Amino acid sequence: MGLFDKLKSLVSDDKKDTGTIEIVAPLSGEIVNIEDVPDVVFAEKIVGDGIAIKPAGNKMVAPVDGTIGKIFETNHAFSIESDSGIELFVHFGIDTVELKGEGFKRIAEEGQRVKKGDVVIEFNLPLLEEKAKSTLTPVVISNMDE
Repeated sequence: MGLFDKLKSLVSDDKKDTGTIEIVAPLSGEIVNIEDVPDVVFAEKIVGDGIAIKPAGNKMVAPVDGTIGKIFETNHAFSIESDSGIELFVHFGIDTVELKGEGFKRIAEEGQRVKKGDVVIEFNLPLLEEKAKSTLTPVVISNMDE
């Protein structure tokens, strides 16, 4: 089952009335296959299915209306639960945890209610392109098995 099939099944009850959920890209850039991420945890969909984005901007935003779950101490990744119960995980780059927060600025807080498009984290793309192993940013549904 693909990413969008799963989203459809989560919001559909196979009756005449079917719901939808709108997910916006959490950062601007080029969409890339999740399998192309140079980290086996994401490429083999161990943490969930999704996409990756080659960033072009300077901020990560809430992809859905919902509540911020966890923001990593180093501010390179966050989770969010949508109002319909879908959990998304946005992880900027590969091995960016090694930068210990350098290049990232937290804007939102854990437990904060956000609307899609609200800024969660700002980042310095030129610095991260220089220092990170990769800036490809996986965006995955982390509760696909539920």
